[in-house]
Amino acid sequence: MKTRHHLLALTLAAALGAGLSLPALALGDAARQQLDGIQARWAEVNYKLPDKQREAAFADLAQQAAQAVAAEPAAAELRIWHGIVLSTYAGAKGGLGALDLVKKAKAELEEALKLDPKALDGSAYTSLGSLYYQVPGWPLGFGDDAKAEVLLKQALAINPDGIDPNFFYGDFLLRKKRYPQAKAALEKAIAAPDRAGRAAADEGRRGEIRQRLKELESRL
Repeated sequence: MKTRHHLLALTLAAALGAGLSLPALALGDAARQQLDGIQARWAEVNYKLPDKQREAAFADLAQQAAQAVAAEPAAAELRIWHGIVLSTYAGAKGGLGALDLVKKAKAELEEALKLDPKALDGSAYTSLGSLYYQVPGWPLGFGDDAKAEVLLKQALAINPDGIDPNFFYGDFLLRKKRYPQAKAALEKAIAAPDRAGRAAADEGRRGEIRQRLKELESRL
């Protein structure tokens, strides 16, 4: 997303939720079905729809995710995905109006951490860390690179081999021009095992990783 403030140059679309998978026994059947549907639709909107259709589709999905949270407010997994959808909706929307969406996403992710910091293999840490390094800092937003790195490392401590925590940490390091470390993280991300039921998300994420590695080649 592009604005004159470079507000939310979000990889979040690819972000935040592309490859998260469900833990065993975390949710009841109804909530699990809701989450499966949100995840599947997210991957479809994020990776398959034309750009001009994505904002409206994410707006509809954000409403669906909000309704799922309202029905199961103690489910950290649903709050994580509501945050993810809001974040990627912000990326599709663009402009200063997107900042309200990422503030709401931040609140949902923080609530998820209070409920269960290990839900979805620590994905709230990954998603929140991604927001902190991609959102502008004061006075426009809450961005903070130091907080971002702390959160991303917390995600890696829980899920050291996961595609998402390694991708986002690698992307963060690339932006910080810490190129050798970025290369190591991104190579670990692309080698991560496939997730059951997340083929479209894995394919999309690996495409992003390849783009970052290509960028790194021109800088090393």
